[in-house]
Amino acid sequence: MNLSGPIFNQRRWLRVMTSVLLCMTMMSCSALSKSGESEPAPQPLKQETQPEALEPPKESTIPAFTAPLTGLPVQQPVLERPLAIMINNAPAARPQAGLSEADMVYEVLAEGGITRLVAFFQSHGGDVKIGPVRSIRPYMIELGETYGALPIHAGGSTDAYAILQQQRKEHLDEISNGGAYFWRSKDRRPPHNLYTDVNRLRQGSESKGYAKQTVVPVYNYLKSGEGSVMGDEDAVSLQIRFLLKSYKVSYTYDPSDQQYKRFVNEKSHVDQNNNKQLSAANVIVMSTRHQTLDDVGRLSVELNGGGEAMVFQQGKLIHAEWQHTPGDAIRFMKNGVEIPLVPGTSYIHVVPADVSLNEHVSVEAKSGIQNQPF
Repeated sequence: MNLSGPIFNQRRWLRVMTSVLLCMTMMSCSALSKSGESEPAPQPLKQETQPEALEPPKESTIPAFTAPLTGLPVQQPVLERPLAIMINNAPAARPQAGLSEADMVYEVLAEGGITRLVAFFQSHGGDVKIGPVRSIRPYMIELGETYGALPIHAGGSTDAYAILQQQRKEHLDEISNGGAYFWRSKDRRPPHNLYTDVNRLRQGSESKGYAKQTVVPVYNYLKSGEGSVMGDEDAVSLQIRFLLKSYKVSYTYDPSDQQYKRFVNEKSHVDQNNNKQLSAANVIVMSTRHQTLDDVGRLSVELNGGGEAMVFQQGKLIHAEWQHTPGDAIRFMKNGVEIPLVPGTSYIHVVPADVSLNEHVSVEAKSGIQNQPF
């Protein structure tokens, strides 16, 4: 055999090349093994994270029902006819009972410079003792009718009785038509000891077939947490003088509950029932024309039209005007826009317009007295 022929050389070349390729493959695998490189291991599938559940939107804080004369939230609609109770405010009648349950209170002059309180009860009351109850005047009848209320009184002036009887107005009078719905206490002397309660008065009204419901005008009220934007200046306290220098009513603002605490002659004015100091979310002073009618000092008080007013709320004073047209509530305006009231009890004081309102009201702000004290 020819070992040096071309066929032999070709085969020998193929074997050499095969050996070289085999060596190179082995070297490559060895290098990969040393470097630790290998085919990537299969990774476990990641679980998709679910998005966090969104909280449902919070329900509106607007109450389902509000009391017409306070704007405060109530559980059920307040549909009962308001009661306008004439409350004695002579020194011997203080402290009165039940005023901390009133929705709204007007303070107006009677004879001799002594004021009377016309307290409106609609959303509170029950069997809570209220009084002492006192006599009525024509302008007090008008105040009651302004809010669709049933007047409650013990006696009255000749002119007041003439209006009630000749015009056949619904009313409950301890003297003439409703004695069974009042009682006298033994701890005070007459006439400062006559009392009643809302339950008895509702019974008396029903027994006479009086209207159970009437149209009650509604004020605009600030929403919860809303502040007044109409305030002209700070007012941390105020003092009101009607006629007598011996009688002064004052209020001091408490920012913790946004209430004006009431004082009479610098002493806390409290409710006899619970010893709670009387307070108001809104304190209003309005100036109207007063006229003396006789030697006894009986008055005519103009409640229609309009005039100067001051509105105190949330520690601020708003210089305002009052407006009243028959069939509507007395409303309080600034630059033609009605002032929203703070929800809660309102105390409204009617003073004579013979002098400037600034002479009836002294205001103290954070920086000091804003106008001259009395």
